Amino acid sequence: MNRKFWIIALISFINSLSFTIIIPVLYQYGRQFKLDDFQTSLLFAIFAIGQFFATPIIGKLSDRFGRKPLLIISLAGTVVANLMAGSAASAAVLFFARFLDGITGGNASVAQAVISDVTAPEQRAKAFGINGAAFGMGFIIGPAVSLLAQKAALNTPLGESFGASFLVSSAIAAIALFLTIFFLPETLKTKAEKAQNIFDIGLDKLITGLFLPKIGILLIINFLTGLTFTLFTFAFQPYFLIVLKQNSDGLALMFLLFGVLAVIMQTLGISKLIKRFQLVQIMFMGLFIRSLSFVLMPIWQDIHYFIVVCILFSLLNSVVQPMISALISLNASPEDQGTILGINSSYLSISNAFGPIIAGLLVNESNPNSYGYPLYLAGICTFIILIFAFIKRESYAANLSDR
Repeated sequence: MNRKFWIIALISFINSLSFTIIIPVLYQYGRQFKLDDFQTSLLFAIFAIGQFFATPIIGKLSDRFGRKPLLIISLAGTVVANLMAGSAASAAVLFFARFLDGITGGNASVAQAVISDVTAPEQRAKAFGINGAAFGMGFIIGPAVSLLAQKAALNTPLGESFGASFLVSSAIAAIALFLTIFFLPETLKTKAEKAQNIFDIGLDKLITGLFLPKIGILLIINFLTGLTFTLFTFAFQPYFLIVLKQNSDGLALMFLLFGVLAVIMQTLGISKLIKRFQLVQIMFMGLFIRSLSFVLMPIWQDIHYFIVVCILFSLLNSVVQPMISALISLNASPEDQGTILGINSSYLSISNAFGPIIAGLLVNESNPNSYGYPLYLAGICTFIILIFAFIKRESYAANLSDR
């Protein structure tokens, strides 16, 4: 891996740290504004909706004008949005801040395009794995930083507010912005032809993307896996806090556990797996373990049992997204990497909008057992996705020389 790759990996880590500081507190912050479960699910969804519409535009613009300027815009949006969210005086401001972060939040897809620019095809899966590990490192440090921010806020005018985590997140995103401006060189060698209208890559491209040879099936798989995963991510927090009767400190430690195991798997596990298995086989294994874990989680309402299942879940769950991203990148032409990865991120974003809403409709505060329903549904649907991906494997995995 060259110097440019490690610079973008560092930026991805800092960016993910900014993101993962928010994850453990978003549900509780919404409840702080007296939002019910369904309204809080909309708080999760509005960020994803903003990303859905903006990410393919950002990806296309990065193919036209370069990766660096679009990454700068995306990170600047995160800085401003999280500053607004952390100092919000009303739920309306909080919702607007989350939407603002969404419509400028194309940094992940642009970072993936940079990785595609600077790595050879045979190194692509490993590179996406390392980038995923950078995100996992955010899961290790982010929850701990979030917990420290909440403790520190007790001695400030914020008091017992989860908004402190958003303010710290904004500051950390500013560091990633600084590194991008002063240390990341432009990596795009061949710029795409000028588009007549940047919005030409809107919904029509998202629809026509589904019919692209090999890539269309992967976009569908990515959308469905994102949908089932966000059923879990929304339901996990109230299940842990309400059903298992744990506190916010324990929740932060669970995210820490997820991060440690994800980093181990993505730095050491993926490199070993790709020597023995094809990329699609690794993806199948990850989907199977994810499906099994979701179903097992709510069966027994015991914290020790839950932690054991979460360990099983974390070990192979973290390989799914890097494998899908690598397969999409390998099937896309070099000049279309930003566009295709932007469309891919957009589908993942809209799935992130539907998942929390579905979960929010399934749960009922008067019935604590209902917090397990989204987990059961996620497990069953993930298994169906695995079957679909297996049946369609020849349409997206044939003739790939890379393992």
